[in-house]
Amino acid sequence: MFEGFTEQRIATSGAEIFLRTAGSGPPLLLVHGYPETHAMWHKVAPALAERFTVVCPDLRGYGASSKPESDPEHVTYSKRAMARDLVEVMASLGHDRFHVAGHDRGGRVTHRLALDHPGRVERVAVLDIIPSLHVFDNVDQAVATGTYHWFFLIQPAPLPERLIGNDPEFWLRWHLRSWSAGRDDFYDPEAVAAYVAAFSDPKSIHATCEDYRAGASIDLVHDRADVAADRRIAAPLLVLWGALGKPQDLGAVWRERADHVTAVPLQAGHFLAEEVPQETAAALLDFFS
Repeated sequence: MFEGFTEQRIATSGAEIFLRTAGSGPPLLLVHGYPETHAMWHKVAPALAERFTVVCPDLRGYGASSKPESDPEHVTYSKRAMARDLVEVMASLGHDRFHVAGHDRGGRVTHRLALDHPGRVERVAVLDIIPSLHVFDNVDQAVATGTYHWFFLIQPAPLPERLIGNDPEFWLRWHLRSWSAGRDDFYDPEAVAAYVAAFSDPKSIHATCEDYRAGASIDLVHDRADVAADRRIAAPLLVLWGALGKPQDLGAVWRERADHVTAVPLQAGHFLAEEVPQETAAALLDFFS
């Protein structure tokens, strides 16, 4: 995977971030989601690197990046802190302005980055998510069933950590399969092995739980402040989602939080970059070009 990409570690003000980068042209930051690592982009990044300088980091707490100590208010794993890491990483690489695409939790970091650092982003894409505040404000039986892990992972430590740690590979493979319409034949074995190795670290299990705990606490404080101030994403926004798992129009939700929205459903489940990599790459190339 990632042939021709170089590896780096960059220290930010709050973490040490591992990343891979390749290509030339306008900078494009690709941000992974849960429970994966930057490796989720391995089928898409090479095509994007033909036109862009592609940067694929592991978020703090994930993969080969550092796992800072958590705090009672979960600020360490807030999307604000994670977004700051990425801005500092891109600045270290010489990219003061850049495009950014984020999937799943990485999409939530991308959302926060676009709000906190509007002068840094040219264009923004979020993959298969809607804003966290909208999710929590509209919980019903169907939402709770489909996003049960949100409510499990936010339970106080060490409950979810201990239960997941009993068999982390089962937990990870369960979600890879169940969030992709019950299929797992399209996953690259090398990528899955990387996910399993990263997620088998107890520090990673704890850090990723902290990511979700932040999402249900400090992140909502920041989100409500944005809504109260009518702070919206000003940059052009692409919304991609898997219509097999989410038949509703996610673009309609994002138009409440962004000024210029392009919405494109794909025939896939949750893991677009691995399930339908050609279609995902084509949509990103078209939008960012």
